[in-house]
Amino acid sequence: MRGKFVTLEGVDGAGKSTHQKFVADLLAAKGKHVIQTREPGGTDLAERLRQAILADSMPPLVETLLIFAARADHVSRVIKPSLDAGTWVVCDRFTDATAAYQGAGKGVAADLIERLSAVAHPGVAPDRTVVFDCSYEVSRARLSGSGKSLDRFEREDRAFFDRVRAAYLDRARAEPGRVRVVDASAKVQEIRHALERHLADL
Repeated sequence: MRGKFVTLEGVDGAGKSTHQKFVADLLAAKGKHVIQTREPGGTDLAERLRQAILADSMPPLVETLLIFAARADHVSRVIKPSLDAGTWVVCDRFTDATAAYQGAGKGVAADLIERLSAVAHPGVAPDRTVVFDCSYEVSRARLSGSGKSLDRFEREDRAFFDRVRAAYLDRARAEPGRVRVVDASAKVQEIRHALERHLADL
């Protein structure tokens, strides 16, 4: 039986990476074989592309093409073979992030992102996506308190943040069966209870 593909999405600082292990452990406790991965990244080539994408200033179209190049490699080498083998995949970001960040955030055409998706990962789409949603103030406070240097996406202004957040919420309204929203400003235990509810029917 094919594995399930679960993606975690949200603005920078929302905490999705913090809860990824909890999600994987939750699914593993149900007897599933689970791997965790991330985007951009997940393969040697995609991780090298990630470094360039996060560090180097580039036009939005170039950024989008590099992200899909990394994604195509990640899907072909890791995600699709794992799903085909019956393994469940929990991934930090996927194509919803490209639609939110490069599409809504930076103005890359939605139809181009859709066409690139069809080429980069045909037949591979998330079975469930959890969007970690929080305000700009919460995001900034968490990023400033993280103690790490911020990448160029994390340094974007409030207007960019608002466009990205709105795009995620629009996708959740458009696809309520797949995309579920969690209040990422809630206490950790409340977030975990929400994750349990949103993943219970997979």
